[in-house]
Order: sequence, then structure tokens, then C-alpha cells
Amino acid sequence: MGYPNGIVNAHGKQPLVSFGVIADVQYADIPDGRSFLGVPRYYRHSQLVLQRAVQKWNEQKLKFVINFGDTIDGFCPKDQSLTATERIVHEFNTFNGPVYHMIGNHCLYNLPREKLLPLLNIPSADGRAYYDFSPIQEFRFVVLDGYDISAIGWPADHPNALEALNVLREKNPNSNKNSPDGLIGLGRRFLMFNGAVGKEQMEWLHYVLQDATKLNQKVVICCHLPLDPQVSSGESLLWNYDEVMDVIHQYNCVKVCLAGHTHKDGYSVDSYGVHHRVLEAALECPPGTNAFGYVDLFPDRLLLTGTDRLESQEMVFSR
Repeated sequence: MGYPNGIVNAHGKQPLVSFGVIADVQYADIPDGRSFLGVPRYYRHSQLVLQRAVQKWNEQKLKFVINFGDTIDGFCPKDQSLTATERIVHEFNTFNGPVYHMIGNHCLYNLPREKLLPLLNIPSADGRAYYDFSPIQEFRFVVLDGYDISAIGWPADHPNALEALNVLREKNPNSNKNSPDGLIGLGRRFLMFNGAVGKEQMEWLHYVLQDATKLNQKVVICCHLPLDPQVSSGESLLWNYDEVMDVIHQYNCVKVCLAGHTHKDGYSVDSYGVHHRVLEAALECPPGTNAFGYVDLFPDRLLLTGTDRLESQEMVFSR
């Protein structure tokens, strides 16, 4: 595999494993549009971005791919939700290896969990969409369900939906719960298009990180929603990012947290030395441009090599 920026060649080492990444494809068979902030969105072109990504990943013979959620867009006509999801999943399945998906808010606008999770091949118990996997002995990947506690995706009378509505009523006085009007600072995260990690998932996260520690594994956390305020606007954070990071910071095994959702590249290192990186959205690539990449994992660092709009990043582990 070639290393276009020369960083790896300078180290003179081969990676332990390499994998592909992409975020926020948000495909829909509708004309181009704009976000509520006026940013152009290219709903049909995003499928072409994914096709070019898979072609490149296959050429590079990567071991697996991680999709960071929002596979199709909320503006997708609801009578097309199923076929649109199947179309994009089919594109992912042309990759010559496993693809690991996570759910985002736009996925849940289109399909309920009981239909969505089987399509994305997410191992699930009771509709939960969190899981972990170890592609090599030295590393473990932990995929969080950032919409575990959420007002979208669950039946209206589900305890997780009711808990989410209570949070929104308490934290967001606006009648439109997707509006941050009047919310201040980090309080602007309490919007309906975000969500939280629930108690059971938090206990599971403790268990997985304890196990990874026993096995001397380094851990990469993957979540559609960002987990650090320095890497994202307040409007895009996980509701209880602080509680999740309190758990993560108890374990030296966690080295990197990767996310999507914000649609803009972002990077920070928190006070505990954990790297946080948000990935540029495939959806917002003008025709002919791309936003995807691949990651090389080394014992002491993670190297993200981006294509076009996705910036490259070296993350050296400090703990």
C-alpha cells in the first residue's frame, strides 16, 4: 500500500492493520439542497462518493470499513426509505471485507430500529445498536449507540423515548426541540437530533474497557455523535458526553474517539491525552470531489490518510 504523505515511510514501519472510513453519506434520490445553515448538500452525488471510496478501499486491500452513520438523509421520501437504505448498503457490500455500521439520526428518521439494524448487519439485543470487535489482537473497536436514549427511532411509548422526552422538556424550553434558540454554551446540545448513552450501555462500556485492559488491548471508540466539546459545536454533542468520557478516562486503554455528525473535520486532544477526530461528510462534497479515507494502526499511533476534503491526521498515543 502506498503512503502519499510520506509520514509512515519516515517511521519505517508497516501498520498492524488498515481500514477505510466514511461518514454521513446521507443519500437520497432528490435534487440538491442546503442545510438549515445554508450549506449545499448533494444528495445523489454522495452515492458516487461512496462508490469511489469502495473502489479505492478494494484497490488498497484494506481489512475492513467503518461507516460512521447517517447512511441516508432525513429528506428521503418515506416511501423510498427502505429501497434507499438497501441501495447504499449494497454499495458498501461491494467492499471485499466486513463493513461495520453505526446508526445516526437521519437513519432513524427513515426507519425504526427493528427494520434498520438488520439491514446494517448490526448485532442487536432489544434494539440496542452498540457492540465491539477486535480485528487484531492488539486493538479493540467499541461502537457506541449515541441514540440509545432518544426521541427518534424507538416506539413512542418505549422507556428510552420517554426518558429522552423528559430530558428535552427539562433542558430545552423551545416548542421545536431541534431549535437551540436561547440555549447557552454546551447546553445547546440538548436537541432532538442528538441523544444519549443509557445506563445499561454505560455498564457494558465499563465491562468492555475492563476486558480490553486485561487483554492489554488499545481501544478506538466510534460513535456517530462527538464526545469532546473542543472537536464540535455545542449543537452536535452527545447529551451525556461528559458521563461517557468520565468512564473512558478511567481506562488508559482508550486512545482515540472517532465520530461523524457535524459534517466538518475537527480534531482535539483532551486533558487525558485521548485523541478526538470528527470526519467530514460525504454528503457535502460538490460533484467530482470526495470525503473518505483510510486508517493505518500502529502500536503507538493512528494515521488517518484523507482523500480530497477529508484532512489527514496523525495521532500519536501519549498514555
